[in-house]
Amino acid sequence: MDDAQTTPTTSQAEHPVEWVHADSAGERRTSIVGNLVRGAMIGVVETVPGVSGGTVALVVGIYTRLIDSASHVVSAGRRVVTGPDRAANMKSHLAQVDWKLIVPVVIGMALALFTAAGPVADLVETFPELTRAAFFGMVLASISIPLRMAGISGIRWSHIVAGLAVGALAFWLVSIPPTTLEPSPLVLIVAAAIAVSALLLPGLSGSFLLLTFGLYEPTLRAVDERDLGYLGVFALGLFIGVVSIVKGLEWLLHHRRRITLVVLTGVMVGAMRTLWPWQSDARDLAAPADNWPLALGLAVAGFAIVAILSAVDARLSRRQRLR
Repeated sequence: MDDAQTTPTTSQAEHPVEWVHADSAGERRTSIVGNLVRGAMIGVVETVPGVSGGTVALVVGIYTRLIDSASHVVSAGRRVVTGPDRAANMKSHLAQVDWKLIVPVVIGMALALFTAAGPVADLVETFPELTRAAFFGMVLASISIPLRMAGISGIRWSHIVAGLAVGALAFWLVSIPPTTLEPSPLVLIVAAAIAVSALLLPGLSGSFLLLTFGLYEPTLRAVDERDLGYLGVFALGLFIGVVSIVKGLEWLLHHRRRITLVVLTGVMVGAMRTLWPWQSDARDLAAPADNWPLALGLAVAGFAIVAILSAVDARLSRRQRLR
């Protein structure tokens, strides 16, 4: 059976929270201050087209815990609406949320987003080739993260074929020239709902999807200028997206974990097309320009940063499993 190694035993089923944390490919307990920093990293990355906050969550070792906690929050809200025993069921799900992770991560994300939105927008606009080069290196290094979580030794040919197919589809999708949409409330809700799915899925960039819709710069400017009307509508779309996708993603990670992670790897590889430093506004790829030495240096630096974070995370994870 596919991903049979993720099926819980009887004792694991009686303690679902403990099983999830222990089975999250080495994900470990983390400090509140550390989680603030992790949230800030995710928040900064979410302002960057082509780099996924979900990828950062994988790199710093909190991805599955975030998904599981978000799932319990969604379930708690659903129990309030559907019943029966609404209060008891709601409290049961909320008790399983990893609040010491969720609260500081959300705070760190919010602080980073409001701090970095303006400068990042200016940086990407002023130095598009160099910033893409740095992000290309970062994403390239992060490809190993979902593969490590999947367990390379257990990957089948069917998984590889699925990953290649989805990677090719992602490559084609990110080659489509960007369009511009009027940021009406309905458009914002739909765009935000789609963009938040990228936060939950490593390899997909919410900012990149907004860029595809032509809403990237307006959204960053709204964050930087504290446009509460725009942000309120956008937040509603985010909520709808989380409620729509998080339960399905949680099921996939627990029941089809290996092929899900291999497919996500394919998405990451295919989506890297959009980070090729030299391309036109219509996303036509071009040959390296005169600034290629500096771009290469930034790509290597980005690769090194993520590779070091990944190595540290893997080492700490092995220590945690040996205790």
